[in-house]
Amino acid sequence: MIELRSDTFTLPTQEMLEAIPKAALGDDIYGEDPTVKQLEALAAKMLGKEAAIFMPSGTMANLASLMAHCPRGSKVLVGNETDIYIYEAGGAAVCGGIMYEPIPTQPDGRLLIEDLEKAFPDDTTDPQFALPSLITIENPHNRMGGKVLPLSYLAEVQAFAKSKGLPVHMDGARIFNASIALDVPVAEVAQYADSIQFCLSKGLSAPVGSMVVGTAEFIEKVYRLRKMLGGGMRQSGLLAAAGIISLEKMVNRLADDHANARRLAAGLAETPGIEVDMDVPTNIVFFRVTAAGFTWQRFVEECYAAGLNIAELGHGRIRAVTHSGITEQDIDQALEIIRQVLSTEKVLSV
Repeated sequence: MIELRSDTFTLPTQEMLEAIPKAALGDDIYGEDPTVKQLEALAAKMLGKEAAIFMPSGTMANLASLMAHCPRGSKVLVGNETDIYIYEAGGAAVCGGIMYEPIPTQPDGRLLIEDLEKAFPDDTTDPQFALPSLITIENPHNRMGGKVLPLSYLAEVQAFAKSKGLPVHMDGARIFNASIALDVPVAEVAQYADSIQFCLSKGLSAPVGSMVVGTAEFIEKVYRLRKMLGGGMRQSGLLAAAGIISLEKMVNRLADDHANARRLAAGLAETPGIEVDMDVPTNIVFFRVTAAGFTWQRFVEECYAAGLNIAELGHGRIRAVTHSGITEQDIDQALEIIRQVLSTEKVLSV
């Protein structure tokens, strides 16, 4: 099976599997796991922040970050197409008493400054209004096709947030993909946000885990919230050992995933019955099936039966995500499967 549903399907490398049983361990609830400490120090250094914390998942990492930034009864400004708003089960509202204010998302993933401005009441002293306490951005932007936010735009958001006295949180689940696409160190991307969440278990191929980075004071708040949310782990150096290899060995190879994604998009563009977004800066490709007789459901099912696993991800679009488990040969075989599926006349069931 060629697995293109997500880069969450990456498997740990042999080096990771060998490092796990050798990891030095301690109780991380007491702050005594040396391997976790090593991972956190490495993550903070790479992103140019004071401190970091190892989290079980990206969802918990974002949730704890929002709760650390936002008082109960305040608003968090989020893009209406972001993962935080759509795919994280309303956690900030349920657990943090935080109101989501959805902001229109542009095709390139930006939230326009003028749209952010509209989320602020004219009279901030009026007690009827919930007040914004945080701006969130997603970079790269998943549902917008892995689009990378320009550094100039990140600087604009940062300046706007400072003018309002608000912090900025970046959901940078694939932030290393952004830095590779921009050809800049990841710290240059991270400098425009007060806190960043990024995943170890997507393109970086670790089996479990995400990181939150920020100031030491902020990370102390996240530590307490992680415990409250049930994310405190004991000898989690077993997992952190793989995360260290993710950061040391798996970042530069992301360029291969980007090249494979462009190869896939180019092949799809030459395939009758397919309409593809050719702006592919990272490892995510979105396309639609326009061939007569196909719904996206039928297309996905028949591709699966032929050995290709893909999935719909919003608005009837199909997403394909390249990763360390996918080779050029897999891309070519995936294209062949898609063409074979589309080559036979299909009749919709009545």
